[in-house]
Amino acid sequence: MSEMEKFFVFPNDVDNFGFDWGRLALTCAPEVSGATRISAGVVFVPAGQGHTRHNHHGAEEIIFIIKGTGEQMVEDQNGVPETRQVGPGCTIFIPESRFHATQNTDAQQMELFVVYSPTGPEKVLRDAPDFHLIPAKTDKGR
Repeated sequence: MSEMEKFFVFPNDVDNFGFDWGRLALTCAPEVSGATRISAGVVFVPAGQGHTRHNHHGAEEIIFIIKGTGEQMVEDQNGVPETRQVGPGCTIFIPESRFHATQNTDAQQMELFVVYSPTGPEKVLRDAPDFHLIPAKTDKGR
């Protein structure tokens, strides 16, 4: 992959992180693009699925809803959960180390764009008991 190819990455261009609740295509990370301060990717959550309450120790997260609707829970500074309905165009900010959870309440797949800063939280996802690697597609892009 040339240097410039690393700057233009589609979800099918990279190995995806698979889970029982969906998958993450990490399209921007040190090992993908050479990014040093952020990692980002697209999360695909099938209808009726979602990930359980978790946090990313030492990192902030941004979630942007591309497609679908669901419920997003973010705990306040005292650990009290607040759940809101979210849909396309909504941006959710998760403060450093804050617990959160996402549930797809739609009949269609949800697509989210996520950003972590600093990089690193995505590496911990490999330790999840339901983690499996979905190989990149051979036909690059689209």
